[in-house]
Amino acid sequence: MLYRYLRRYPFSSFLIVCIVLLSLLPIPDVKMAEDIPLADKWTHMVMYGVLTLAVWFETLRAGVLLSVWRVGLRFLLPVMMGGLLELAQAYLTTCRSGEWLDFVANTIGVCIGTAVGFAWYLLRKRNKGARGE
Repeated sequence: MLYRYLRRYPFSSFLIVCIVLLSLLPIPDVKMAEDIPLADKWTHMVMYGVLTLAVWFETLRAGVLLSVWRVGLRFLLPVMMGGLLELAQAYLTTCRSGEWLDFVANTIGVCIGTAVGFAWYLLRKRNKGARGE
């Protein structure tokens, strides 16, 4: 079963591994980020937004039929991942700190990714219906 998901969602799986590593390993401070207000929060939003969009893209590419349950999972799983990684940073690492605002930024990224992905799904569904496919 895991192999099937890895084949259906290869890029999403790669992004998940990257996000986990970036969240738990020590990262050096970047001087450029000091000049941008809330740079860390923007990074969180982009990472989780891109992950969510990748999941939607690979779902649509695979032709998976979406139900309310499947749409909900495409929202809840990245949100839960973000929350669990913030808890892991707070309680399992000495080099990172878990922050509520990081979790909020993760969730905003997932919301944006879900909205764009679902709109993409509806547009694609409408276009297929118009062509009679």
